Amino acid sequence: MINQYPLWKYIMVILVVAVCALYASPNLYGEDPAVQVSAGRNAEVNTQTLEQVQQTLQQQNIDAKGVALEEQQILVRLNSDDAQLPTREALERALGDDYVVALNLAPATPDWLESLGAGPMKLGLDLRGGVHFLMEVDMSAALGRALENLEEDFRTSLREERLRYRRVELVENGLEVQFRDAETLEQAVSFLEEKNPQLRIVEGDELTIKATLTEQRLKEIREYALKQNITIMRNRVNQLGVAEPVIQRQGADRIVVQLPGIQDTARAKEILNATATLQFRMVDLDHDVRDAVEGRVPPGSQLLMDRNGQPQLLEKRIMLTGDHIVDANSAFDEYGRPQVSIKLDSEGGDKMSRGTKDNIGKPMATVFIEYKPTPEKDDEGKTVFEKHEEVINVATIQARLGRDFRITGLDSPQEAQNLSLLLRAGALVAPIQIVEERTIGPSLGAENINLGMQAIIWGLCLVLAFMVLYYKKFGIVANMALLVNLVMIVGVMSLIPGATLTLPGMAGIVLTVGMAVDANVLIFERIREELRDGRSPQQAIHHGYDSALSTIADANITTLIAAIILFAVGTGPIKGFSVTLAIGILTSMFTAIVGTRAIVNSVWGGKRLEKLSI
Repeated sequence: MINQYPLWKYIMVILVVAVCALYASPNLYGEDPAVQVSAGRNAEVNTQTLEQVQQTLQQQNIDAKGVALEEQQILVRLNSDDAQLPTREALERALGDDYVVALNLAPATPDWLESLGAGPMKLGLDLRGGVHFLMEVDMSAALGRALENLEEDFRTSLREERLRYRRVELVENGLEVQFRDAETLEQAVSFLEEKNPQLRIVEGDELTIKATLTEQRLKEIREYALKQNITIMRNRVNQLGVAEPVIQRQGADRIVVQLPGIQDTARAKEILNATATLQFRMVDLDHDVRDAVEGRVPPGSQLLMDRNGQPQLLEKRIMLTGDHIVDANSAFDEYGRPQVSIKLDSEGGDKMSRGTKDNIGKPMATVFIEYKPTPEKDDEGKTVFEKHEEVINVATIQARLGRDFRITGLDSPQEAQNLSLLLRAGALVAPIQIVEERTIGPSLGAENINLGMQAIIWGLCLVLAFMVLYYKKFGIVANMALLVNLVMIVGVMSLIPGATLTLPGMAGIVLTVGMAVDANVLIFERIREELRDGRSPQQAIHHGYDSALSTIADANITTLIAAIILFAVGTGPIKGFSVTLAIGILTSMFTAIVGTRAIVNSVWGGKRLEKLSI
């Protein structure tokens, strides 16, 4: 019998629509205005902090919808937007500078839906608001770091080649090396020129040579610093869980970062701007630390302070840097102290293995390095960064270390978590400063949403009216498919973790509404043609769907290919448009071909019909 689906097809259609409706439903609940409390470097958010927050709210007569401690952050849900600013000010006064208090929005999804993994659709910067940063890479620091690495390479190479030198020190755009005699100098020039073709090496006075970077090498260092910083910031943004961020280069030394939905700008700046990394060095046991404290620091050593204010004399030679860290996780050691477990790449593992092989039983220090902006400006008006170095751990090497080891000596679990996040994402090659910061409020996004929804609703109403007037009962079937199509788009967008709705994405939805109607129009016109040719209503329905299928598939597949190409080559809003377009094409094909056929079959299929209302 024609125009009859097997039972499994009806069940499949109902299940698909039900699942999409379930995951689309969180969008009906909206979001609560909230204030978020997170810890700074030297603080920890715990149950005591939660009690302090609750007491502050009570003392200030602030009526909170809910206060919860989740993932080492406290979220205060409020009843209105007007209560956000007074609540933030009250909490900032009560908690002090050790905590970051920021405005936020919290989904109001019921717990039972959250337990199923359902959540509202993510909105882009133009709809939900967020932050826009324009960052500038400090290229002088990048060059300085490259020269520091070169200085270390020079020391190691000359030592391994048994070419004795008096000193190696940094000078402007290069290094200066002084040797003990002319013969060694000649041998060293020949050796270093062959080993470092990217350097310009010239002889100076008093048995010295000066090695400077060529213009080509300087350009490579700047390009590397910019590209590597973009990669690392992208990793950090992924760690923050921001969907559809925009991170792209602008000019020779600037990076644009847009984070949709981020209200906690302080936290975002703290993570993006951080330049923390680690170095592992041996403690200098050949010299007295008391002499170094009095100003007599040996040439190959450096005096640093640990977290208890105690001086530590370390060798300048760096055994390993944080560049080789490929994974880092915070945890607790057997004594309940916070620690960070570190995994190195193969090159880093080899370096650590070689460095610790001959130093078993000797102390090794872990140095925490961070660049912090100062109030000073250079001649070009750019912020001057100051390098902070601190010994966070001194441990005796018990055995030869490899790719996996751990560091302790951290003040709090929050610091261990932050450090592991930064190390996992990678250390910035050079510090960056924010030269422009804009916060796009949710009010502008709300206006965009309202205007976009009005466009969708008005367009939808006109289409629904036209379909009923022109195709009568079959028009009602098409309208049902159209509404289900919208629900399915929202459900799929909510279900996909990385999908974000932007203003161009809303345009993509409007476009797919038209395409969904177009598919139904093709089917219904084919059925009319079959009826005009004298076929029976059942045969007209059967042949109408079959003959329209290839045309619908051809049109939609070519558009789907275009959407895939847009997604592959586009960025930001273009990707958002391509995602909604691709999802809309797939759902509209399902509803127009399978969905409407299921309704038509269940209503008119298998019956003796004299005529069709189409």
